[in-house]
Amino acid sequence: MSNLKFIQVGDSFNAIGLNVVWVIIGLITIYAGIKNLLDKENPSRVGTAVFWCSFGIVCGFGSWIPAKVSGALVLIMCLPPIFKKVKIGKTDNPTKEHTEQQFKKIGMKIFVPAFSVAVCSLFFALFSNMSSMVAITVGVIVAMVLLMAFDTKQNKPAVFLNDSERFLGITGPLSMLPQLLGCLGGVFTAAGVGDVIAQLVEKIVPKGNVNIGIIVYAIGMVLFTMIMGNAFAAITVMTVGIGAPFVLAYGANPVVIGMLALTCGYCGTLLTPMAANFNILPVAILNMKDRWGAIKNQVLVAIFMLVFQICYMIVLK
Repeated sequence: MSNLKFIQVGDSFNAIGLNVVWVIIGLITIYAGIKNLLDKENPSRVGTAVFWCSFGIVCGFGSWIPAKVSGALVLIMCLPPIFKKVKIGKTDNPTKEHTEQQFKKIGMKIFVPAFSVAVCSLFFALFSNMSSMVAITVGVIVAMVLLMAFDTKQNKPAVFLNDSERFLGITGPLSMLPQLLGCLGGVFTAAGVGDVIAQLVEKIVPKGNVNIGIIVYAIGMVLFTMIMGNAFAAITVMTVGIGAPFVLAYGANPVVIGMLALTCGYCGTLLTPMAANFNILPVAILNMKDRWGAIKNQVLVAIFMLVFQICYMIVLK
C-alpha cells in the first residue's frame, strides 16, 4: 500500500496542518463564547461564555501556553457545566418553508458536499501520508466551496460560522468529552491500570489459551469503551492488561488483533451515552423524544458485530 501513496508530505507539514486545524476549532469555539456573552436572550450568558472561551483557548492554543495554565483553564471550563450555567442562546433555525424551498432548488445534490468529506478522507488515507484530521479539514473546505457554488447568495462564510456555533450550542458541554476521555486513557495507562487488569485476568484466563484470551480481550474492549466513551482511550489500557500478555505473547498477529480489537471497542461505542458525539448529539439534533433512542436501535447491531469480530480474530490469529 505504501507504493500507492504518491502524495507525500513532510512531517513538518502535518504538524503545522494539525496546529492550524486546532486553531480554527479554537477560534470557532471562542466565537461561540463571545456570541453568547453578547446574547441578551441567553439566561446564562456569562457561564456559557466562560465555558466556550476556556474550551476554545485550550483547543486552539494549548500547544503554546504552559501546561499549568491549560490545566487551570480546564478546571475553569468544568465549573459552568457543574452548576448548569451553560445554556443555548438565540438561534436562527431555518424555517420549514425555507428548508422546503432550498430542497426544491438544490434537490439531492445536497448530499454531494457531505459525501465529499468522506471521499477526501478516504483518498488521502489511501494515497498519501497526510494526517487524518488535516484530510478531513480539506474535505470540509471542499464541502463549503460546493455549498457556496450551489447558492452564492445564501451560503456565505458567516452562515457556516453561525451554524457551527449553533451545533456547538446543541452539543453543549458534552463536546468536551472526547478530549477528556482521551486524556483519561493516557492517565489510566500511566497509573498502571493495565497491569492491575492483567493481574485480575490472570486468575481467570488459562495461560496459553489464545482463543479465550481473544474473547476476554474483545469483551473487555467493549466494556471499557462503554466506560471511557472512546475506543482509542480503551485500547491502550486493554492491550497492556489483556491483549499483550494473553494474546500477542503467544504469537497472534498484532496487526489483525489490534485492528479488530479496536472494532470491538466501536461496538461498545454504540452502547454508551459516554460516546456523546455518536449517541447524544443525534438525539439532540433530531429532537428525539427518547433520550436512549439511538442506543436502543444500535444494540442488536453491536452484539452481531462483536460476535463476528471475535470469530474473525480467532480465525485470522
